[in-house]
Amino acid sequence: MVELLGLEGYEFDGEGRARLSMPVHDGVKQPFGIVHGGALAALAETVCSRATYEAVAPRLAMGQANESIFMRAIRSGTVHAHAEALHRGNTSWVWDVAMRDDDDRLCATSRLIIAVREMR
Repeated sequence: MVELLGLEGYEFDGEGRARLSMPVHDGVKQPFGIVHGGALAALAETVCSRATYEAVAPRLAMGQANESIFMRAIRSGTVHAHAEALHRGNTSWVWDVAMRDDDDRLCATSRLIIAVREMR
């Protein structure tokens, strides 16, 4: 998914803040020329899943719920996702993600629950 979407610039502070960006290209656009909501949801889930995994390894971290809301169309540039952990539990983490365009305008938000499980 990372390669397919062209995700780049991942950062995680080791506690509860993470960032990831997605350059806008034809592969993430819907037929009307704007970024597809599924690509934004995948961006949010990727940054949260990866950050949670890095914090809880060797346990597993995987998406359990993803609620995304789209407020502004993005046609070009880069989408910047900034994630903040609201809850860091033993079996789940809850994150809020703000996705902004290059002009720092809020374009979408996501709330994610990332399940944390032991490796079997």
